Amino acid sequence: MPDAQNGKSFDKVGYFAKFQIMKAACNPKKGKTPADFHWVSEVFKALGNPNRLLIVDALGHGEKCVAELTTLVGLDMSTVSNHLSVLRQVGLVMNERRRTQIFYTLKNPCVLKIFCCLDEFHALSGR
Repeated sequence: MPDAQNGKSFDKVGYFAKFQIMKAACNPKKGKTPADFHWVSEVFKALGNPNRLLIVDALGHGEKCVAELTTLVGLDMSTVSNHLSVLRQVGLVMNERRRTQIFYTLKNPCVLKIFCCLDEFHALSGR
């Protein structure tokens, strides 16, 4: 059935079947309260900056030192370090000092699934 906004075909049955499979795999707790989402909102705040998203995406390909991330993002080292600090505070990244350099990795690569989900959302929304 074509979507009225973008004219693309949208298989609602397939989409919602896929949604149910994803929901079952996630096994969400029922009866949540706003307090249950406090930590989620903190993670989304940390991811709410395009430079931090770029950093998380880059770390999805393996560990990087601050100098590599500085070159990638195109910002000065202190700004990149501040972004990394925000990501570390919410538990998205961890670091390891090796002599004079600090290397960062994703603490749990499952966060990259958010990017896949958003890519799919973007494709379906036609934006």
